[in-house]
Amino acid sequence: MTVCEGHSSPASARRTIECVLRRLRIENLVLIREAELDFDAGLNAITGETGAGKTILSTAIGLLLGMRGEAGAIGAAADDAYVEAEFDLPDDDALGELAELRPADEDSLIVARRIFADGRTRAYAWGRSAAREDVAAVVESLLAMSGQFEQRRLGRPSYQLSVLDSFADNGDTAREARRSWRVLAAARRTHDELSRDAASAEARLAELRALVADTSGLDPGYEDELRSRRERLRHTTELATGTAAAIAALTGDDEAQAAADLLAAAQQAIAPLEHLAAELATAGDTLRSLELGLRDTSSELRSILDALDAEPGALEEVEGRLDSLADLRRRYRAQSFDELLERAEEGRRELDAIAEGHDPAQAAAEALAAAEREVAVLHGTLHAARVAAAPAFAAAVAAELAGIGLGDGEFQAELGVVAPGPSGADQVTFLIRPNAGLPYGHVADTASGGELSRIALAIAAVGGGETMVFDEIDAGVGGKTAHAVGETLRRLATRAQVITITHLPQIASLADRHFLVEKVPGDPTHTRIDPLDADERREELERMLGGADFLAALRE
Repeated sequence: MTVCEGHSSPASARRTIECVLRRLRIENLVLIREAELDFDAGLNAITGETGAGKTILSTAIGLLLGMRGEAGAIGAAADDAYVEAEFDLPDDDALGELAELRPADEDSLIVARRIFADGRTRAYAWGRSAAREDVAAVVESLLAMSGQFEQRRLGRPSYQLSVLDSFADNGDTAREARRSWRVLAAARRTHDELSRDAASAEARLAELRALVADTSGLDPGYEDELRSRRERLRHTTELATGTAAAIAALTGDDEAQAAADLLAAAQQAIAPLEHLAAELATAGDTLRSLELGLRDTSSELRSILDALDAEPGALEEVEGRLDSLADLRRRYRAQSFDELLERAEEGRRELDAIAEGHDPAQAAAEALAAAEREVAVLHGTLHAARVAAAPAFAAAVAAELAGIGLGDGEFQAELGVVAPGPSGADQVTFLIRPNAGLPYGHVADTASGGELSRIALAIAAVGGGETMVFDEIDAGVGGKTAHAVGETLRRLATRAQVITITHLPQIASLADRHFLVEKVPGDPTHTRIDPLDADERREELERMLGGADFLAALRE
């Protein structure tokens, strides 16, 4: 499960959710001119009349998941369409390639996608251009959506293993196993290089010397300092404009008198009278102090403005330094700047030991053996936990399936053995038999549409997960099954954020936050999306139940 730098709110205080989608902004996408949705950390319902444009939300999220963008999706009279999402900030492992774009002191992940009139699209992270695939990979690790994306996700072995690990509470062990696997991979490279021949050994030592030389003088906080300075330099124009305006207010210009002069005039007006009233003397002292403070502040602001004006080309220089650090990480196969410095320190120690007569080949063999032992222990711990959890997990999912009307709820979590890797040496396959007498089949191959969404719901209700977006969860559902699906969504919302597009009042009535999608007539017609207050929500639920006249007829 992805680890996020937490986001909390009164609505989420009772929940144990790792990451949430905080906000979704849509501009000029099909019928939606402009909409901004602030989601609750629990259950969010989106309702509206048929044809109002509810599925445009699925299109918006699909674009962030890498779906192909087409010019035909751009709204009438607009030059482009834009979708932006703000998530709780995940850790650097989940950010992947986007980690290098993260601004300093940023507490959220902001990703976006734009479609241009000629059909081109562009993806962004924190306002900077990014590869569409990189943005999609991060969003897919944080958000799961029904439809084509759901079938792909349910069929992915890594997803099935992560769900079982979540149920078994293996999160910390799984993260440690991934870290140990990276250590093992590095130990194997070192051992292999030293074991080949003397030429390879000398080449490796040359690389260590280059690594130590290239990182000489680099401190642990250097990259963060550069990122902070880059953010400042990116806003030089705004800083200079604001500082100049403040100086003008303090020192005056052709149209306005200086604030300091006004204070001086006020002080001079009461100075001759201070001996007549003690309170005037106190006011005079305050005015003199304020005048001096304003003149000092004005001088400080001028220095700041001069410094801003004196940095031409500074942004390019800082960008160049950050690019150089990124090149060093790639060259020496380090995932982060801190790891680069750790490698350099290890290289420095190794070179010092060689200078003192230490045998690097023997040390590499010992390091490899130690790494293999650690990986074996962690993989064994994971395997034992998975074996113990699989039957209980399968039984719990089966009960959920039966509860939401999917056959007899026959479900299996079948464990198999694969070659060892970062997640261990296990593979789990989710199998389902929706109807008695049929063979078990893979969950991604035995259902489609609404059924597939309900299978995903049952699995998530047991294993938890990320933000879940359901568009077809209530297809072909009504009566008691609708109530059961609603209750399952409500329970899931205590473990994961849920966003559901629904036509069922049984589901909408349970939401922590309710949005209404409405089509507004005009030229052109457009769609609006608004959060509902208590009274508006009551009216919408009444409409979903058939309207006031229908409900009155039922009561008679």
